[in-house]
Amino acid sequence: MTTGLTVLVPCYNEGAQVEVAHGALVEALKEIGDLELLFVDDGSTDDSLDRIRRLAETDPRVRYVSFTRNFGIDAVMAAGFRYAAQPWIVQCDADLQVPPEEIWSLLDKAAEGYDVVFGERVGRRDPPSRKAGSAGLHWAARRVFGIGMPRGASTFRLVRTGVARTITDLRLPWFIPAVPLVGARYAVTPVAHRPRTAGRSKLRLVRLAGHSFELFFGFSRRPLTAVYAAGALGAVLAVVAAFTGPSPVHLLLTGATLAALAVVARYLEGLLRDSSRIRRYYVRSANLPLRPEDTLTAGLPTPPPPTRTTYSK
Repeated sequence: MTTGLTVLVPCYNEGAQVEVAHGALVEALKEIGDLELLFVDDGSTDDSLDRIRRLAETDPRVRYVSFTRNFGIDAVMAAGFRYAAQPWIVQCDADLQVPPEEIWSLLDKAAEGYDVVFGERVGRRDPPSRKAGSAGLHWAARRVFGIGMPRGASTFRLVRTGVARTITDLRLPWFIPAVPLVGARYAVTPVAHRPRTAGRSKLRLVRLAGHSFELFFGFSRRPLTAVYAAGALGAVLAVVAAFTGPSPVHLLLTGATLAALAVVARYLEGLLRDSSRIRRYYVRSANLPLRPEDTLTAGLPTPPPPTRTTYSK
């Protein structure tokens, strides 16, 4: 490794796992001189932030950013990519289901000339429901919606920091399909995976459904094309229904109309969101220089320094 590395560690109510992750990463990456451990606290309500602060007091390689509330993993990635100080960044979850030693596998592959290297979890040790949901999502993205998803890609990945920031600035809803979209050179390499030994997954069914919705509607126009086709079919059926009188066709048309409106509204909502000035996150605490727009005090005038009043006898 001839250049520096930032390890992005997302944290949300990790508790004692903060120290566990720190110790494992330091041991696994001790041969890297320019190493930065960037903890991004996603508005934890436990003592995660206090634990991170104590680590930062004793280890100068530890830097952290803490959000004002829980903004989600997309915001964590955006902040991590923005504030990474090294030319390469690897995302490693605090649960350490992928052993930190596997980071070397990503580094070795990147040395072949890639901008992004995804780790493919071999023998994935997650519950069957989560594995099935992930596999189904990737299959639907590729086969149904025509989205370029690198096979086997996961959130355990090494990225050239400049490429990561480019994708972040585009404000795309998903990172994985954005990589081939921008033309970055990428590869997938196998990595080990082990069962969770602490905490619990932050990815719930509702959140997975929301991520799927963002993926399908953010990177594919096929849903909108289907709406056009349904509209044309609906027009034909409406003409037929007008001559045949009331029938179940009317209910079908009503349902199709509502579904079409929902799809179009989703696209409009995405356009408005991407063109707005709404920030993805706000920072409450950090031990590194922050951009003014990332804080709640952005745009407020700087108060004058306090003055000392003297009194004469």
